[in-house]
Amino acid sequence: MKDLLMCCIDEKLWEEIPQSQRDKIMDTYQALEQDLVKSGHYLAGAKLGPCSTAATVRSHDGKPAITDGPFAETKEQIGGYHLVECRNVDEAIALAMRIPTLPVGGSIEVRPVEQAIHI
Repeated sequence: MKDLLMCCIDEKLWEEIPQSQRDKIMDTYQALEQDLVKSGHYLAGAKLGPCSTAATVRSHDGKPAITDGPFAETKEQIGGYHLVECRNVDEAIALAMRIPTLPVGGSIEVRPVEQAIHI
């Protein structure tokens, strides 16, 4: 079973954390990813750029509508993701609980991947 762990945090909150603490969190992320690779859980992952660099694409009356930034007006933004292979949702949640942004106000959305697109 594949699960997507979407790592969310308020970008403003993240920027308020001292750089030295953010560096430690990112070091912990690297160690976690290495552990997930060794355990066979890790399939893919990435840190995303800030919302200020995003664009949202929609369609209105068959015409594309492109706007800057994310579509949803939320306090938290997706900052990165991990695609993992797990036996069940409980194992995926256990992995999500190891994400190092949780103690500083982050949240992790755990969502099963129902179907992969093959090109």
